[in-house]
Amino acid sequence: MPYEPPPELAALSLGQLAEAVAARNLPPVDQWTPQSTGDSLMRIAADGTWFHDGGVISRAAMVRAFSALLLRDAAGQHHLVTPFERLSIAVDDAAFLATDMQLRHDAAGRAVLAFRLNTDDVVLAGPEHPLRIAGTADLPAFYLAVRHGTEARLNRSTYAQLIDHALTLSEPEDLWVESAGVRFSLRPDAKAPA
Repeated sequence: MPYEPPPELAALSLGQLAEAVAARNLPPVDQWTPQSTGDSLMRIAADGTWFHDGGVISRAAMVRAFSALLLRDAAGQHHLVTPFERLSIAVDDAAFLATDMQLRHDAAGRAVLAFRLNTDDVVLAGPEHPLRIAGTADLPAFYLAVRHGTEARLNRSTYAQLIDHALTLSEPEDLWVESAGVRFSLRPDAKAPA
């Protein structure tokens, strides 16, 4: 059965976005303790392209399937995990790329920022999926926690969407956004939310 990409983020309500998150039905890779370990011979480039043994993995459905098995350990190493194997995977920057952002509001009127990833996953920023800023004021890098220690780096257009939204809420010298009740500073030198 061919993979059908979901509709554009802009066309989905917050309820539909929440359903898309729940429907992903991801395996519990963080609960598996396989005895066999090795190297997957795979790499995720900074632009989100997946490679196996030097060749591009071009099938979106295959990338999506592998991405459900990703875990990053406390040392920062990424792994593909199954109940039987734990294989290292090289990641140049972040395991995912955030390619779109939409602002929605929940029933209480709170802002919720929804991000679409290059794997068509939807992640709602908030306490379980915080935004993290790295880099410098001249060259910041924006990351979103995804799952099992992995992150998505916001691509240029998504970063621009986030900054445009922040400018409607705050002054340029003190940029911030809120999502699901959590305020995130968009300054690289600011501390993470408590």
